[in-house]
Amino acid sequence: MNRHNWVERLFQIIRFLWVCLVIYLGFKLIVFASPLLYPFLISLVIALVIHRPVTFLTRKAKFPRWLSVTIALLLLIAISGGVVTLVITETVVEIGELARKLPGFSNELAQYLQRTISQDFLTGLYEQIQWFYSHLDLAYKDKLDNTIRQGITSITQAGQQLIVQFLDGLKNFLVSLPNLATVFVISLLGAFFIAKDFFLWEERFRKLLPNGVNNRLDEIFKDLKAALFGFLKAQLTLISLTAAIVIIGLLILRVEYAVTIGLITGLVDLLPYLGTGTVFIPWIIYLFFKGNYSLVIGLSILYGVVLIFRQIIEPKVVAENVGLDPLLTLVALFVGLQIFGFLGLIIGPVSLVLINALVKAKVFTDIWRYIKGTET
Repeated sequence: MNRHNWVERLFQIIRFLWVCLVIYLGFKLIVFASPLLYPFLISLVIALVIHRPVTFLTRKAKFPRWLSVTIALLLLIAISGGVVTLVITETVVEIGELARKLPGFSNELAQYLQRTISQDFLTGLYEQIQWFYSHLDLAYKDKLDNTIRQGITSITQAGQQLIVQFLDGLKNFLVSLPNLATVFVISLLGAFFIAKDFFLWEERFRKLLPNGVNNRLDEIFKDLKAALFGFLKAQLTLISLTAAIVIIGLLILRVEYAVTIGLITGLVDLLPYLGTGTVFIPWIIYLFFKGNYSLVIGLSILYGVVLIFRQIIEPKVVAENVGLDPLLTLVALFVGLQIFGFLGLIIGPVSLVLINALVKAKVFTDIWRYIKGTET
């Protein structure tokens, strides 16, 4: 390799390291700035959501833009508040109904356990344990006593820790309420100002960037917009399908509150690991102890149908709405879940959507050409 090739390779390495440094600094800047600027990121999202209605009202109804923004924000708050209020109200009603029936359920369970485990059985079991313990060697007795003592101590400490964590969580939630209210107000004000001067801010932002970068950003935002809305549509579709299957199954099984239980099950289907099991598993266990074996079998079959349906249909629905390969979507869901937990179910597919948008906009191709030193 001649001197010219060595120099070219050296500059390629320098450009590669420069690209890595820029990516690293950009990542650190995002991590640093996110806690400080996240209310305004929420403002930007709100402004993008209401941009089309605001533009429509301004052009068609001839409203001043500030008035169009105000109307759109009020409608958004009213719709969101109405949905949240409806969900909370329905949940409170169902919880109240459950609380009213819970003592009866507890009594039925206690009576079943009392019938199942008779006094003679308990007495015999106690006598066998006492006989076994009395015939143990002294060293084994001491070891068993220490084990039991440690177990009781561990259970007590775990209970205390659970109570402390619950109280700390409640305290942190109550303390955060003023901050949440402040963030809510700032986000709304920020959304108002961004939406009111949307085109002005867009022009200012574009002037800061070269034309080539602007064109790439247009392509990226176009793909991201379609893909992210497609992802939200896919999740709504999956929730709706899950709720519909559960409602139909419960109606066939002639279960009370089938619609309410189906809707709640559809919502909790977003939870990782358990999902619909959050509703079905405790319910099936309770019915088993109660002795209602026919309903246990019916709910178990329905739970299995929901699980199989969800696993089969989720990659396909997400892929079709987002425009991604089903296998890559499944990989993104699994990797996101393993790394980030519950949020990974959103972060994984969204990251895949972002990477796909960057690939379509040929951003990685431009970076590779820059590193090689060829013309873009």
